[in-house]
Amino acid sequence: MTELLLVPLEDTVVFPGMSVTLTVDVGDDDRVLLVPKHEGEYSSVGLVADVEERVRLRGGVRAVTLNGLHRAVIGAARTDAQGRLRVEADERPDENPPPVQTRELEREYRAVVEEILELREADERISAFLRAITDAGTLADTAAYAPDITFAQRVQLLEKVDAIERLEFSLELQRERLAELQVRRRIREDVESDAQKQQREWVLRKQMESIRKELGEDGASVVDEYRQKIEDAGMPDDVREQAERELRRLETMGDSSGEASMIRTYLDWLVSVPWSKRSDERLDPQNAREVLDADHAGLDDVKDRIVEYLAVRKLREERGIPNDKKSGAILTLIGPPGTGKTSIGESVARALNREFVRMSLGGVRDEAEIRGHRRTYIGALPGRLVRALRDAGTMNPVILLDEVDKVGADWRGDPSAALLEVLDPAQNHSFRDHYLDVELDLSEVFFIATANVADTIPGPLLDRMEVIRFDGYTVDEKTAIARDYLWPRQRERNGLLEEEVAISDETLQLVVSEYTREAGVRQLERELGTILRKTATQVASQKVEPPVTVDAALVRDALGRQKFFQEAAERTAVPGVATGLAVTGTGGDVLFVEATSMDGGGDLVLTGQLGDVMKESARIALSYIRSHQEQLGIEQDAFKERTFHVHVPAGAIPKDGPSAGITMATALASLLSERPVKHTVGMTGEVTLQGRVLPIGGLKQKVLAAHAAGLTDVIIPERNRADLDDVPADVREAMSFHPVMTLGEVLELALEPKSKPALHAV
Repeated sequence: MTELLLVPLEDTVVFPGMSVTLTVDVGDDDRVLLVPKHEGEYSSVGLVADVEERVRLRGGVRAVTLNGLHRAVIGAARTDAQGRLRVEADERPDENPPPVQTRELEREYRAVVEEILELREADERISAFLRAITDAGTLADTAAYAPDITFAQRVQLLEKVDAIERLEFSLELQRERLAELQVRRRIREDVESDAQKQQREWVLRKQMESIRKELGEDGASVVDEYRQKIEDAGMPDDVREQAERELRRLETMGDSSGEASMIRTYLDWLVSVPWSKRSDERLDPQNAREVLDADHAGLDDVKDRIVEYLAVRKLREERGIPNDKKSGAILTLIGPPGTGKTSIGESVARALNREFVRMSLGGVRDEAEIRGHRRTYIGALPGRLVRALRDAGTMNPVILLDEVDKVGADWRGDPSAALLEVLDPAQNHSFRDHYLDVELDLSEVFFIATANVADTIPGPLLDRMEVIRFDGYTVDEKTAIARDYLWPRQRERNGLLEEEVAISDETLQLVVSEYTREAGVRQLERELGTILRKTATQVASQKVEPPVTVDAALVRDALGRQKFFQEAAERTAVPGVATGLAVTGTGGDVLFVEATSMDGGGDLVLTGQLGDVMKESARIALSYIRSHQEQLGIEQDAFKERTFHVHVPAGAIPKDGPSAGITMATALASLLSERPVKHTVGMTGEVTLQGRVLPIGGLKQKVLAAHAAGLTDVIIPERNRADLDDVPADVREAMSFHPVMTLGEVLELALEPKSKPALHAV
């Protein structure tokens, strides 16, 4: 161990073979220990250096020139009489291993460094100097001369006392430098290549322009084409200014710019909007009614509204009253599937002599589908309204917004909120698409929206709509539709001629009543298609000779056994079963509410997928029956230690709202009084604890369902009496309606007399 004066180094590291001049006072010492200081701490290894020369600078500052010798491991330290720090140093001169142990490392190190020097285009003499070094330790120390090596890495290199370990560390550092330089070189080459490519394209385009000019074909430039399209589009002034502004940008930057393609796409969309094109509307109310009647049976409310719209437009035009942009019509057709809501849009367009475009909104969750994407996004497009106007080719088409009740919302926005501006007559004359970023006048568009239910349409959106309800068809209406529309269409689709196959109204009515139970006619058309396909097969295979008359036997053979039965008589034959009426997303329906009791518990069990409203109705019904058991002729101990079970198959229609209270109360009263419910009676209404019958909604759909199920008597709330005007006349004539105010009246009408013996299920 040797005691040496410690000379700290703050920002540099000295290696063997290096010479350095420092402004320090080393006294009379011939050798010192140079120790780097990193992050406030001394390195564990220093460098032993000879003092070559002592000099005195101006101002009396002492300086020394030192020559690095070899490494030394630092031991114990002390402070001498002059206050200088001295340490014990374990000197470690390099003991280079035999060449056979380091040959591969040296060869790889030299190859990596020479590759670095080649990338840096360094002087060839550096490579020659590197090849002249034979000692492994000295070769490893050359990594310290690299300009990219950090101070911390130099300290680590100094602390590697073992020559092989030091060479491995230096090789790792040089590999990192080589990888970084290669990446930089590749990036530089790519940039240069792109620049050369753009320059070459620019030269070629200039040459092409010169050739076209020589050939006299210079007039067909892209900018001139767009200028002509803008001129022909008939844009409003503000839109024209926007188009010309974008055209000037395109002309300035040229086609070679990456943004040019985005500007061209924007201009293509801008000129594709039919700014100045409008269909010549036929304002003839009588002709419109004839067209609508020819295309659709029934739907008088819709037809009347279209005729009214045309009549008002005709009077305003004839009397010179300017069109009010804030009085647009937005009809919303709400009803079960298969009732003709979507197909009537085409008939309306034909009656008005306008173009027709259908927009399906079912499942749309992105607000940009309505308003468009902003042009800052890659792949941006206008919204569906702009695309609808482009497809229509006019600014006054009939646009059908199909399935508006099935619009969703997620993190991409709420499309129904965007539709507020579209469907609000006070705003849609200045609708702004995010992509085009110009105002579009939608006030001339005739919007027709369709939905199955109104409950899922947001309130603010529904407030802007003029609602017309489709409540379904009667059996007679379905028969007429099948005869006049569905049968001819399916006959043609199945390749049969009118004289080859025929069907009577009685057979059509058989198909309607025994094979379908729906508000619309979609399933009916499928069943007729099945009959005609089987008939076409028989004719094509020459098993029958036309003409073929479709009768009941052929219907049974084609469609199989009867699918729907009038089961009210069978289901209500025993006490405890009542027939209720409900509204679902597919129209009106008949529900059989069943009640029974058993020993023990004293609780109420509810089954069937009941919503909260119907659960409350069941408890209210039971409470009313218990509180009026004497008036209803129920025995005193009928409720003692008894558990009551109410079951509603296919019940719980949350969108139906409260309307099953009197049905549940009737079922419980029938059970406890042992009086069956009349099999011809259906009922709808809500009940209070005092026995008052409250009004309900969807009366027409419920009555149509009762009529289809073979019921002849319907009990309704007194406050729904006025709604009977909506029921078709033939249904009103075929059924009896009993408006009631109290549950006592309901039970009097619904239950069989006490003297009549109850039938028991086998």
